[in-house]
Amino acid sequence: MSTSSTATDERPATSANVGTVAVVAHRKKTLGGGLDELRATLVAAGVEDLLWYEVPKSRKAPKKVRKALKKGADLIFVWGGDGMVQRCADALAGSDAAMAILPAGTANLFAANLGIPADLPEAVRIGLHGHRRRLDLGRLNGEHFAVMAGAGFDGDLIREADRKLKGRLGRVAYLWTGLRHVRGELVRTRIRVDGADWFDGEASCVLFGNVGTITGGVPAFDDARPDDGALEIGVSTASGAVDWARTLGRMAAGRSEDSPFVRITRGRKVKVRFAVPKTYELDGGARTETTRLKVRVVPAALTVCCPETDS
Repeated sequence: MSTSSTATDERPATSANVGTVAVVAHRKKTLGGGLDELRATLVAAGVEDLLWYEVPKSRKAPKKVRKALKKGADLIFVWGGDGMVQRCADALAGSDAAMAILPAGTANLFAANLGIPADLPEAVRIGLHGHRRRLDLGRLNGEHFAVMAGAGFDGDLIREADRKLKGRLGRVAYLWTGLRHVRGELVRTRIRVDGADWFDGEASCVLFGNVGTITGGVPAFDDARPDDGALEIGVSTASGAVDWARTLGRMAAGRSEDSPFVRITRGRKVKVRFAVPKTYELDGGARTETTRLKVRVVPAALTVCCPETDS
């Protein structure tokens, strides 16, 4: 916030620094004083060249992102949760435009991993003046993800999770939903990592992480970084309520690798084959069933505005 007394100095020259600014917002999501406060904050900050798009569902966001890019947007504020961020990141991947996250959803794991708070004025300030980091994305079956992706029990859990319960209880909701819906049947699974066989056996879940804290706020991958040019890969052989209670409990406590039902490694390209079709998900959004997953890291795919103190 400026403390200057002259009329010309009261408005920071942010528009000259950030160029054309776009907002792509999920209109059903809330943060602070809402979208009216967002617009007022951007105008007060001196943003003059502003493009504004609202969508009723996250899957409609990529079209608006592409429209903003065609109109010359240099900075795109994304208003919503991880599903909205994932859709926008997929459209922004490989472009020169920067993404600023306004964490307005019930799940904001990418923002939390990067230290972006659910505070509207501060998130806007980070977008306009923060450190711009070039971060990796994962790519699964042709679609980018920022936080994590998975198939099997994880995909079923995402599909079954009750939105009201998730919003009220956060991480606990996923654990509770998981145990309520434990089918998690073991399926013959073959996994190749960077061209070599890594796993061949019965598994109930396969996960790919770009950051450490994943679905439900669970710290699953302690060593994951979104700028190391690699993905964390995990496979679980847990089966039934007892095994999954132990596994989810250790994951929630940040001790995934201590579980006898979990194996974790790191790689750049992964191929997975299931004996039967399994539901897969990206950043908390369920997709269709498939018997094959083709996953790879896309290094430095996306520029994201982060807090200056972020390491």
